[in-house]
Amino acid sequence: MARIVVITHEYDELLKRRGMLRRWTSSYMLYDIVCELQRRKHEVVVARGLSSRPTGHAALLHVDATVTPDDYVDYGRSFPLCLNVAAADISKRKVSGAVLDANDGWNGPVIVKSNRNSAGDPERRMNRLARRAGQAEPFPEIPEIGEYRIYDTPGEIPDGVTADPNRSVERFVAEREPDGFALRFWVFCGEAERCTRYVSSHRLVKAARFIRKEAVPVPDELRQRRRQLGFDYGKFDFVVHEGKAILLDANKTPGRPQNLTNLLAEGSANLADGFEGMLLQHGL
Repeated sequence: MARIVVITHEYDELLKRRGMLRRWTSSYMLYDIVCELQRRKHEVVVARGLSSRPTGHAALLHVDATVTPDDYVDYGRSFPLCLNVAAADISKRKVSGAVLDANDGWNGPVIVKSNRNSAGDPERRMNRLARRAGQAEPFPEIPEIGEYRIYDTPGEIPDGVTADPNRSVERFVAEREPDGFALRFWVFCGEAERCTRYVSSHRLVKAARFIRKEAVPVPDELRQRRRQLGFDYGKFDFVVHEGKAILLDANKTPGRPQNLTNLLAEGSANLADGFEGMLLQHGL
């Protein structure tokens, strides 16, 4: 059996106590996978911060920040195998295939997002915890961007927005349905995966609010994009627009929505299989 180290930031909260009974739980999908790996007799150690730096056969870099700090990446590289060590930057401008190019002639609707994962909320949360501990903010100067905004044409975008490095201006490439809009979520760990298409009445589709869902295949171009971005574990959000698969978001620390906890728990065995497959590939 392997000793697996989950590398989190000093101010990450992979595990929390909730409810009247103060039971341990998590807002991350990784929680169910870890429970399954432990059930299979693997030892899982959570390294919160870099003070102790435990060793192990393998590691997973699970720092919930858009750009993982270099010292955490360096720690991950010290292991024989470290998942996602090559996926340190998941900013929208880096991963999205819909980023607006002034030379592409697009004159349709556009959407303005935060360039950071989850609008920078994880970084601001860690900053608050650091301040409470009397320490310096690990991610200073993270502005509040607010809700995503959709404009009918690029000409409606306010001055200064396109050049703002804290924002990502993208083509709004919707996958339309007669009763709403669709978005596809590809979850993977090694060679294990599931890909689901969710339909919602909202233009901004969330897995937490949908009309229906169905299993769908993963397009080859998404597999190639995953290799380019260096992802071993995570979740890709994408649409198929005019016959082309377009990646919109890539997350290396995917969440665990409350209304999907049972579904995620059921899928944890498959993703744990993928983790064990990578261990075997590396002779671990």
